[in-house]
Amino acid sequence: MKTLSKDWLIENHIDVEYKRYVLLAYLQEVSNNFDRNMLYPFLADLIQHYMNLKTFQHDTEKLSSSFPKKLKSFDTQKYRLIYEKLYENDDLIEELDEIINYSIPQFEVYLNEGKKIYDFVEKKLHITQVGLLPLYSGEGYMLLSNGADLQTLVYEYQMTVFEQATEKFKAIHTTYITSYKRSIINTNENIKRDLIRSNKKLPNPATFAVESEMVIPVTATLLPIAKRALAAYVSTIA
Repeated sequence: MKTLSKDWLIENHIDVEYKRYVLLAYLQEVSNNFDRNMLYPFLADLIQHYMNLKTFQHDTEKLSSSFPKKLKSFDTQKYRLIYEKLYENDDLIEELDEIINYSIPQFEVYLNEGKKIYDFVEKKLHITQVGLLPLYSGEGYMLLSNGADLQTLVYEYQMTVFEQATEKFKAIHTTYITSYKRSIINTNENIKRDLIRSNKKLPNPATFAVESEMVIPVTATLLPIAKRALAAYVSTIA
């Protein structure tokens, strides 16, 4: 898997054409994976790289605006003062600006593509509770079914809450337990009963079935989206 270093913008030599080559090679790998409906880890990487570029762009603009200026003239039509910078960006900063200005729209194209795939997959998921729910649904089991695939994948989940600025977010950590071949015997209800018998620490677990209408790559797409969808679902009933 071809990845893009978090320091790709400034590592090795800073040259516009070289950086374009590095970026486009990486984005081609992203495109190849998106074509196969494989979102992760590339979608998360795209988001992080994009945020880094926007931060770097903001910081360089802020730095440039902080340098001293002197009054040059007065625009009578727009009724504003015109200042002349006493500092000009050197060649290195100018090249970085050019690379950033080229790269940000490129990332936005693939971020939009990734979001379309994410939204499409999410709409194909259906979540139902299995049996009665306990008072606490912050931990339990997720029964994941992948379209026409006959295996039901069982994950134990735990909800975690983390704060960012003034907001709280919920996320789910999952651990793969086992799988069952779907049949008239291995219904979701019977799978839950079997899990209760085998794991005494969860005598009355919250259990949810997450079913996809179509077969989707599990590790790269289905599981990450199912986890986020389940986190949102549990939050509405907690």
